[in-house]
Amino acid sequence: MRPDTDVVVIGGGQSGLAAGYHLRRLGVDFVVLDAQSAPGGAWQHTWDSLRLFSPAAYSSLPGRLMPPQPGEAYPDAPHVVDYLADYEKRYELPVVRGESVRAVRPDGRFLRVETDAGAWRARAVVSATGSWSRPFVPALPGAQAFRGRLLHTVDYRGASAFAGQRVIVVGGGNSGAQIAADLAYDTDLTWATRREPRFLADDIDGRVLFDVATARRRALDEGRTDSGGVASLGDIVAVPPVREARDAGLLKASPMFARLTATGVAWADGTTAEADAVIWCTGFRPALSHLAPLGLRGLRGHIPTTGTRAVGEPRLHLFGYGDWTGPASATLIGVGRPARDAAREIAALLQES
Repeated sequence: MRPDTDVVVIGGGQSGLAAGYHLRRLGVDFVVLDAQSAPGGAWQHTWDSLRLFSPAAYSSLPGRLMPPQPGEAYPDAPHVVDYLADYEKRYELPVVRGESVRAVRPDGRFLRVETDAGAWRARAVVSATGSWSRPFVPALPGAQAFRGRLLHTVDYRGASAFAGQRVIVVGGGNSGAQIAADLAYDTDLTWATRREPRFLADDIDGRVLFDVATARRRALDEGRTDSGGVASLGDIVAVPPVREARDAGLLKASPMFARLTATGVAWADGTTAEADAVIWCTGFRPALSHLAPLGLRGLRGHIPTTGTRAVGEPRLHLFGYGDWTGPASATLIGVGRPARDAAREIAALLQES
């Protein structure tokens, strides 16, 4: 057994660090368990050309502005990794590296957090594991027969590995657009989307999206009609690489195909295309398997929450998984508010008990 503590934070990425910042400010005893061997969370595993949707100052965790990246309006992933490493060090957050959490179970007045290196007992738990470790790939006929490479966003690193090849990128969101733009110059590219891609106006970035998501959540909480939220503006932020490929006429979307074949893909009308690789930019699911012993899962695999607190287990808080755990809580700028609210609730719970 590891030492008992007030709070165990599961996950040392941006959400876990934001939780640690606010718990430290409130004087709560806590530890952050991170399965990664180095700081930076999922950002250390992204593709080379990835860019944030907002300028550095609008992509910051609580208490510390992200410094600008020289020569870049929108920072890249290595810049974010450096920022998170500095953030962790600056606030002396107690992160335990290389410790994967297997399960969280009730243990009397504690929650027992079981890892591959032992077990902790905590009076409260924050789950901040994100979704990068759970890539989603749709089930399409013919996938087993395809003889080329099948990859997901998590497997993609850069265009050089696909130079001269026939590549199909699937997905009309930001990841799909950025990876398609990356591949558009040196491959025979097909960009397949379920609906026509909708680019946001060039002057709209993550700052506006965060404000819209916050207003939408407030409206729903107050019983008012949602005006459409972010979806009414569009789907894809036109960061410079995407904008350049779009304006050069290289980002032309095709309808989604119906099945894979041994050598490519086929549409419902019988049209086919040959492919050496298919890259699924089809999103992620929350990484919540460690919470299965608590029996809290609801519709769509989500755990019902009030704010960030689990309805069925008041000692458990979740954020960083999307709007259902706080407006834009899966973003750098968006995770600060739910982290602050969770820390305050946890501190109050500890005081009462």
